[in-house]
Amino acid sequence: MFSLPKKVTIIEVGPRDGLQNEKNEVPTEVKLDFIGKLQKAGVKEMELTSFVSPKWVPQMKDAKDIVNSTPKVGRQFVLTPNEKGIELAKQAGAKSFAVFVGVSNTFNKKNINKTTEESMIGLKPLVELLVSEDHFVRACISTAFYCPYEGLIDPNKTIELCRQFVSWGVNELSVADTIGMANPKESYVLFERLKREFPETLITAHFHDTRKMGLANIFAALQAGVDRYDSSAGGLGGCPFAPGATGNVATEDVVNMLHQMDIETDINLDLLIEAVDSVAPFVSRPIETGMYKLVKSK
Repeated sequence: MFSLPKKVTIIEVGPRDGLQNEKNEVPTEVKLDFIGKLQKAGVKEMELTSFVSPKWVPQMKDAKDIVNSTPKVGRQFVLTPNEKGIELAKQAGAKSFAVFVGVSNTFNKKNINKTTEESMIGLKPLVELLVSEDHFVRACISTAFYCPYEGLIDPNKTIELCRQFVSWGVNELSVADTIGMANPKESYVLFERLKREFPETLITAHFHDTRKMGLANIFAALQAGVDRYDSSAGGLGGCPFAPGATGNVATEDVVNMLHQMDIETDINLDLLIEAVDSVAPFVSRPIETGMYKLVKSK
């Protein structure tokens, strides 16, 4: 019989990854209310925002206000793609930083106009400086399984990229099925190897639900020993540089599945649904939470 973790940490990415490509401009006060309700529901780790050019990601133009106005509860990440973003985030008082790179060269070029190798050369001194200053650093590994342009990614390439980040001293690897094409066997194989090869580094799985296999992939990763998962309330999200990719796996679905399996998350599902409902009227894609309310009413 396989064993599963007794407790899982959910890293809520809705305020950043979920909203960054939303067509509707979501008011700052709505974002702050959304974040506050997520915190009230018990979320202790969260991607708040990203310090990127408003020209390219206008939804994140209020990054400084979001960081300044959010109650300091748990660990709060901000995405910082370059030196300028890191400096702006520091000025805003950020303590935990996320950097990102794609295993796929083609994806990376379309995303930030650099090859994977060029990105890593630029990131190395930035990551090492953050680590030396005792900041928490998570490395987000995009297209770890499949690329919309190159297809299947060699797992050895993903492992090697992770190995470089670990050698620089990052605290966490967030390894992503960016376009939602992985299957549970692939999930288990890669995450079992990551857990085995990097036992001192936090390993987080990040799945999208393009082919409705997000929960199945999480279950496979649970069997591999992974106890940290990125998810997005309401299933919000997607990537403009990954054609066909839908949103992240929904936090409420992940929490519900884990609780049904007697795996603790410290998150109140009813309050989580309230958080989803608070942001739903302001986004372009319909979000359905009715199934959880029906269960509650019985």
